[in-house]
Amino acid sequence: MTIENVIQTKLQDGLAIEHLNIENESHMHSGPAMDTHFKVTLVSDDFGGKRLVQRHQMIYGLLAQEMQNPIHALSMHLFTAQEWQDRAGSVAASPKCMGGSKADK
Repeated sequence: MTIENVIQTKLQDGLAIEHLNIENESHMHSGPAMDTHFKVTLVSDDFGGKRLVQRHQMIYGLLAQEMQNPIHALSMHLFTAQEWQDRAGSVAASPKCMGGSKADK
């Protein structure tokens, strides 16, 4: 099972999801292209009444094992259904990596 599938399964098992998009952004980072950098866009009314840090904590809790290894970076865009609708269902593109890895040295 790929790490993307693991992320999807754990998030779907832990939250009532209305929309989920997982992007492997490892190719945008310096060093060998490995499955370590991900962007998650997730819409769930389970986030209702929760501050952004609480939403992030929910995701980190569900993916605790994967955050130890193999996930190195996880960009999270977490919304309720109303927030997602207000944004017209989109998030900004991720910036290109500026370096700074051990591979750059």
